[in-house]
Amino acid sequence: MKTQTVTVRQRDEGEQRWFCGGGLHTWKAREEDTGGAFLLWESLEEGGKATPLHSHPGADETFYLLEGEVALYVDGEQQAVHVGGVAVIPRGVAHAFTVTSPQARMLWLHTPGNSEAFYRQASDPVVPGEPRPPIDFDRISAVAAATGATEILGPPPL
Repeated sequence: MKTQTVTVRQRDEGEQRWFCGGGLHTWKAREEDTGGAFLLWESLEEGGKATPLHSHPGADETFYLLEGEVALYVDGEQQAVHVGGVAVIPRGVAHAFTVTSPQARMLWLHTPGNSEAFYRQASDPVVPGEPRPPIDFDRISAVAAATGATEILGPPPL
């Protein structure tokens, strides 16, 4: 049985990683912190970031928009999500998003927390003074196939 630990992280605390699909992730609660119950991170995304159409076969994905605006594509429909908006996407449902504001800050929750390996392998640690690595969708696709946590279904639909 996995055990949870008491975890407290302030706004600027948590492991920071450059996600190879774009964005700066700050991990707030990792699998080991929650006994595998969930994975929680904050992301800062640049305007224009677009994800490929994808799904998460083994985890529900929820995001809460803290700043900015995104266009969300789910089940063949597009809708805007504004500050204070939330999206709950059940496992296996195809979805994608595009940041439509100059930047967006989002809080992400994967339940259960079984996708950390995907996000860790598809990102690089932030090293102060070093530039962000380039976006690398080939790496995202390879890591998705290797971990099974994400299934890439097609190009960005938006």
